[in-house]
Amino acid sequence: MAPLHPATHGIHADDCTNILTDIAPPIHTSTTFRYPRDPSKLTPVSPEEGEVMDLSMPLIYSRLASANINRLETILAPLIFPRAKEEEYEKLANHVVSYSSGLSAFHALLVSVVPKVVAINGGYHGCHGVLDLHKRMHGVRTVDLHADEKTWDESGIGKGDLVHLETPLNPTGEAFSIKKYAERAHARGAFLSVDATFAPPGLQDPFAWGADFVMHSGTKYIGGHSDMLCGILATAATSEGLKRAHGLRADRLHLGAVLGSLEGWLGVRSLRTMELRVQRQSSNADRLVAWLNDSVNGIGEDSSVVKKVVNRVTHASLQTADFSWLKEQMPHGFGPVFSIYAHDSQQARSLPSHLKLFHHATSLGGVESLIEWRKMSDAEVDERLLRVSIGVENWEDLKNDFLSAFKALAEGSASKENATNGTNVQVGQEGAKVEGAGQGSV
Repeated sequence: MAPLHPATHGIHADDCTNILTDIAPPIHTSTTFRYPRDPSKLTPVSPEEGEVMDLSMPLIYSRLASANINRLETILAPLIFPRAKEEEYEKLANHVVSYSSGLSAFHALLVSVVPKVVAINGGYHGCHGVLDLHKRMHGVRTVDLHADEKTWDESGIGKGDLVHLETPLNPTGEAFSIKKYAERAHARGAFLSVDATFAPPGLQDPFAWGADFVMHSGTKYIGGHSDMLCGILATAATSEGLKRAHGLRADRLHLGAVLGSLEGWLGVRSLRTMELRVQRQSSNADRLVAWLNDSVNGIGEDSSVVKKVVNRVTHASLQTADFSWLKEQMPHGFGPVFSIYAHDSQQARSLPSHLKLFHHATSLGGVESLIEWRKMSDAEVDERLLRVSIGVENWEDLKNDFLSAFKALAEGSASKENATNGTNVQVGQEGAKVEGAGQGSV
């Protein structure tokens, strides 16, 4: 039989786990599981060997493993390792470890590697927050990811340290060469971890370009419906990678960062349609970016209106000078997230209020389109920047919504706020308020 397509894996990769007649997998919420009633079948833990931490382990307690997250990790294996053969999937599922959030996955990575120096730059502010904790605990140092070799030499980055690359980058959607940073890291004996959240499975395979670890905030495209928190860490398909994954599972038990059973079930539901969603979202984004960028450059009938609000657009699809490597790294699309820079902060602040099909909210990856004036959750970002996460709507409807908003903003019409009276307890009746607590959260 010919190799299966990712869309098919998303639906059938867990067929091997089916022991019930349910087509839709049941939701298992139990936290603890019975031991065999037959005393002869009770196998005590060996003090020398301990417990084997992989998907073959009998269900004992849900902080170790549960049916829902085992199924999720099983489906992710052929998606994260698209070059693998079918007979390798069962083993490769043990290289995929799920967590309660993307940040708990990054924390687990640092606990596993224990680097003295981490090369990192910009990107997801939450990762910098986790690094600040590790700086406080054991003095880990950081160096600019994009610095020259002399600066890296001076930082002392070397064997056992970590080079952490986020590509495409949050919030701009710009991409970097994984191969380049793999070569830089490995030349020093360091590990390369790739945060591929903005290019989920199907758009990018970091392991093909030398990554040792691949991280996803599964909250975004793996979840895809803005209703679950999840983090994913995968290790390279080598014996050392498998050993490292076993260690990650053992650490997860004590970090307490296991994915919840309901979230595991939601993740399985979401993976069924991930290929459909991501391809549609990425295609929509490519078309919208091309239209916006052309308009900014004076091309097309909408140019005069768009140019009054939009100063520039950033997205991997616009990195034409890098296409020699970028089209190989991202052959099926450039990702559904991009950024718009308005001419001034007031335009950026006001644009979301003129849109009807884009929710003004943080996060990304859901089926619905979102836009965020990024100053709402990032104190350091350019105050003219808006991050756009494209959903699965018709792209021309989204284009027309943008165009109407640009016209209204250019004409100076005021947005209307719905006044709300009553309690200060937040139950969804008021827009989110970020007063410091949300800084760098997403």
